[in-house]
Amino acid sequence: MKPIHALGFATAAALAIGATLVAPAAPAVAALPVFDPTNYTQNLLQAARALEQINNQVKSLQNEASMLQNMAKNLEKIDFPQLQKIKSAMSRIDQLMGEAQAINFKVEGLDQQIKALFPGELSKALSASQQVMQARARLDAAKSAYRQSMSVQAQVAENVSEDAGVLSELSASSQSAVGALQVGQAANQLLALSVKQQLQLQNLMAAEFREAAIERARRAQAEEDGRAATRRFLGDERH
Repeated sequence: MKPIHALGFATAAALAIGATLVAPAAPAVAALPVFDPTNYTQNLLQAARALEQINNQVKSLQNEASMLQNMAKNLEKIDFPQLQKIKSAMSRIDQLMGEAQAINFKVEGLDQQIKALFPGELSKALSASQQVMQARARLDAAKSAYRQSMSVQAQVAENVSEDAGVLSELSASSQSAVGALQVGQAANQLLALSVKQQLQLQNLMAAEFREAAIERARRAQAEEDGRAATRRFLGDERH
């Protein structure tokens, strides 16, 4: 049995070698790419996060630009030619108030002016001609005070007419204000107009009170002079 087994083994080996020599070699197969869904998902998430960061940066820059624009608007100024009109109107009022004669609006020297124009009991020592001159001076002072009061009233009336136009211009500037500074400026100008009107009313009242005071003093002095003249006349008659 050993020779039979050896023969079979030899035959099998020969067939295997022959098959190797006769069979052609199989071609090599190319490697195919492998799709990894986990890696693909991670890449998408990273790209989405990067895009979100870019969008946030763009929004931040837009907000900063808007803030800078608002700051620039808040720093914008408004030119107010109306302020010169207000100053000019007050200057005209001041000029009229400075034209007061006989008794002016200055505290210094006021007592001397009143005593010189309204001597009171001291008028008894004056001669008749001096008393006449004093009476004429007082009448002239009263007339001057009346004219000055009327001039101030007329100027205030003109200023009120002008103030209507100034108020309209300031209101338009206030409504078109775009920033905090412009709003504040417009409000200040409106306040200045209000203060100007109050000041000119005070000047008007001062002029009218002055005119009324001079007229009352003139009448009181005339009555005093009349009583003195009556006493002198009666005294002369007794002699």
